[in-house]
Amino acid sequence: MKQKISKFFIFFMLYSIIGWCYEVFLEVVIYKWGFSNRGVLFGPYCPVYGFGALAFIFTVYPIIKNKKPLKKILFVPIVFILCMLIATTIELVTSYLCEWILGSWPWQTYSSYKYNFQARIALSPSIRFGLGGAFFLYILQPLFEKFCKKLGGKKVAIISIILAIILLIDMCYTFIL
Repeated sequence: MKQKISKFFIFFMLYSIIGWCYEVFLEVVIYKWGFSNRGVLFGPYCPVYGFGALAFIFTVYPIIKNKKPLKKILFVPIVFILCMLIATTIELVTSYLCEWILGSWPWQTYSSYKYNFQARIALSPSIRFGLGGAFFLYILQPLFEKFCKKLGGKKVAIISIILAIILLIDMCYTFIL
């Protein structure tokens, strides 16, 4: 059980870091707004992406895990739609939590999208989340699972403890200091 928790925490952190990189890429390269920390914490991670990825892993990934390649391909539209719905729901709930805790949420720019709800969620990002979720589940998750398996249980536990300490320090720095 401990080994599974450690492994899933590593997945959480990896996807949080990937989410932060994605957000910064959009801001710097696509929109050319310049760099800013796109997360609510100090470090280079967006936990909302980690939670979203875990939600995908626990709810959607079992649909395609251990299936033959052709059968996996047939599930792409379902995986896309489920990831889109799950991520959009998480983003909506997170916007309310951020507003309650921090006074605002980082993605209020959604008001400029044609199809949005209270600048909290929007159709365009939801579609990107569906695509990203499918990419996570079809490409990255099998690689991350192989990586953790190669590391072995003891190394995975040590890495997850180190990452948890870093995250805890960051949360204290961000929310308490």
